[in-house]
Amino acid sequence: MSESSSPTLLPLCQLPAGALGLVTQLEGEGTFRQRLRELGLGESAEVKKISGHSTIICQVNGCRIALSHDAARQILVRPQQSQLVTG
Repeated sequence: MSESSSPTLLPLCQLPAGALGLVTQLEGEGTFRQRLRELGLGESAEVKKISGHSTIICQVNGCRIALSHDAARQILVRPQQSQLVTG
C-alpha cells in the first residue's frame, strides 16, 4: 500500500490557513468528541481553517469556531481541493 494512493490525514492545527479539510477522525475522550460533534465538527464535516497557531479559527457550516491548539490537534482531517463558489 503506497502513501500516494491514500491522502494523508493531518491534525486540523497543521492544515494551512485557507485550506479545506474533511473531518475523518476525532481523538480524545468521549465527552470531548461528543462536544465537537455538537459544534458541527463531527466525522464527514467539511471545515475550512481560517487562521491560527495557538488558537485555531475555523469555519464549519457557515459558523466560525475558535479552538485551542490542543483541541485542533485531536481533529484529523483529509485535505480537500478548494472549490470556487460564485454567487
